[in-house]
Amino acid sequence: MSFPVLPNTDNCLGVALVINRSRDGPRFVFHYPPCLLKTEKARKDSDSEDDVDEDDDILLGRTTRDVGLETGSASALLAAELAEWNHDDHLVTESGTQIVPWEHVAGFPTKDLENILTPARAYRKRLFQVSLDPIYCVSYPIYVPDNGVWRKKKSKKPQNQGQVQKEGKKDEEEALPTDGEKGPSDPEKLEAKDTGKPSGKSAEDAEDKKGENKKSSMTMFNLVFFLNPKKHEVKPLVDIMFTHIIKKINKAYKYCQQRSDFVWKESKQILALKDKGREDKRKMSSLWEEILSASSLAASMQDIYEAVSQNKIAALQLDTIEGAVTHSVQIPIPFHVSDLPQEGEEGQRGLWLTTANSLMGEEAAETPGFLDKSFALLLMTDEKRITAELQSDPDETTLAMIEFVRHCKPTLSFHQVSQQSSNILTPAQVRKFAQHFIFWRRAIAVPPLHARDMYIVSPNCDLTKLPQASARWARQFPLSPALPNFLAELSVAPRPYKLHCPSKAHRPVYMAMLAWLMRGGWVTQLCTFAYVVIWPEIIYEVEHALEAEEIARAKQAQAMGREAGSVESDDAHPATTSTTSFTNTAISPLTPSTSGMAALGDAAIAGFGSGFLPLLYDTLKPSATSAGLHDLFLTHSHTNTARHLEGIVPHIILDAKKATGKRV
Repeated sequence: MSFPVLPNTDNCLGVALVINRSRDGPRFVFHYPPCLLKTEKARKDSDSEDDVDEDDDILLGRTTRDVGLETGSASALLAAELAEWNHDDHLVTESGTQIVPWEHVAGFPTKDLENILTPARAYRKRLFQVSLDPIYCVSYPIYVPDNGVWRKKKSKKPQNQGQVQKEGKKDEEEALPTDGEKGPSDPEKLEAKDTGKPSGKSAEDAEDKKGENKKSSMTMFNLVFFLNPKKHEVKPLVDIMFTHIIKKINKAYKYCQQRSDFVWKESKQILALKDKGREDKRKMSSLWEEILSASSLAASMQDIYEAVSQNKIAALQLDTIEGAVTHSVQIPIPFHVSDLPQEGEEGQRGLWLTTANSLMGEEAAETPGFLDKSFALLLMTDEKRITAELQSDPDETTLAMIEFVRHCKPTLSFHQVSQQSSNILTPAQVRKFAQHFIFWRRAIAVPPLHARDMYIVSPNCDLTKLPQASARWARQFPLSPALPNFLAELSVAPRPYKLHCPSKAHRPVYMAMLAWLMRGGWVTQLCTFAYVVIWPEIIYEVEHALEAEEIARAKQAQAMGREAGSVESDDAHPATTSTTSFTNTAISPLTPSTSGMAALGDAAIAGFGSGFLPLLYDTLKPSATSAGLHDLFLTHSHTNTARHLEGIVPHIILDAKKATGKRV
């Protein structure tokens, strides 16, 4: 499994909001973090270019060029002052020009950025990407509908909350993901909570009618992410950010804008605070604190950046006049790796190392019954904490999910969980809820933990976290051996895990200890994998057996035709005689002299499925019975150099459930 390119504080610099008004034109509303500067790598790359604006060099704090902002030959005092500028205070040049700290973002004036980041209407609902070398600005522009009105028309009949949610399903389609993502229970669904504010029916209808017919002065808004990826990471990072973060958040903002004109009202408030801060010459840090506390939109941008840049789930809460809208976005990441990471890939260190996990693959849809008995769910957080989170959610599936969490144990497979719930949970519901918890990083799918299995210290464990993990281990299991000692005991020699338990009375505690170690990626199950090799001798015999069956069927058909009095030509009998003679001599069962032609060599057979047993058993049993051979799996059969086997390639079966080949 290839590990995706994930955003971090180095390649994800910040986020900004740009709007466009029909009269005033584009406006750069807000950006976070406050001081959005280029990284050291970006500065070095930019220094090598000749067409870089020298004013931006000074604003970025470069001391190599003593250049002024107006004439290009400012005094040394001003140049030194600009070089030591903390990008928080206001500066005034000798000519009286005021330099406002929030009017320069990533080394570019916001006047230029707001025009660049306002694309034409042709980019509506499409990926918009601008390269300001080496920074990439990526967004998903949202435009007002063609009629110029953001708000959707509402039904005149009074409805309860459930009916409103059902009616608004069409309105939410734009805010919900529509690109075919795997979401077991619509994990990206927006939730609207009623504020319960009393209002008169007639006044509300009049206000809604007035808002529906009034054209909005804001024609576009655009949430832009500033990325600084490496050259080989540009396409994968842009694709994953656009698919899972940028597109969904812009749709969520559009949903709120359609309901209550949220984006425009919040933008107007932010712009008013910035204009007042410019007049008062307030520090940028102080102004940004006030904006974040006063604007729900600005606070959501802060949550987005801090969560996405640290590869966490971004949980947003947008306070609209019609209620609080909650929305969560994230970049799905694998919870396991199949191979040790290469040097420099520290992001994969500490993940569960295994090659026996195919829950999220194609087999999940092809063989759900097999997966139900082969996988269990290991919760990554405390069960009580997850239950408390579910109880606070008014969704109608909450009770079923709480029941699922209560029955779910890492020692029980999905099939057993469904049985223990007294058929309250169907197998389909169990799989759906399991994928929901896995998607939102609340659990991982593992083979059911068993005391007879063998577990070893994972070669991919992160030993730098051992001191902190040892402290948590001591608090969780105070009477157990110390974590380093227990890991050392597991590393001595692979043996069944039950041999580490002092007695059967201690087994439940030791199974809980094993679940804790699996949850942190400290141990992994030691599995034995096997594959089946079908050597040319077997393939040769299968081909001849199939040909013999065809000749026998043809001979039987000819015999039935003669009994019925069918008339055949005279020149057909010599061919039949010749064919029958060939059948009796060339395609005979195995004899001791040719027994090597049906031998399996060096075959390691484990976990036979329905596809493989008939292939070997039906083919070899008649030959073995007639020849008196009981052991057809002879060694070194692959050294057979008979000429009739030349050109026949051995057939390898990696998965016994998906055996392919000819049957006899």
